[in-house]
Amino acid sequence: MAARDSRADVLLTDSSAKDGGPAEAAGVISEAIAELAQLSRRHRLDMLAHLLDMAQLEADEFVRRRLTSGEF
Repeated sequence: MAARDSRADVLLTDSSAKDGGPAEAAGVISEAIAELAQLSRRHRLDMLAHLLDMAQLEADEFVRRRLTSGEF
């Protein structure tokens, strides 16, 4: 895999992204992380599962904050 000098080609600003915005992205990320955490637990990768669980909690909290503030 080639190294990249900049992530500008990967990351889009909120105004140019057409994916529903940061709250929707956090929701999708949370779902993906849940699957990865389940896979980690199945293979007894306990620390990795724990870290993924923490990342999922962070993504869920971001969505919750957006929903309660009306910024979704």
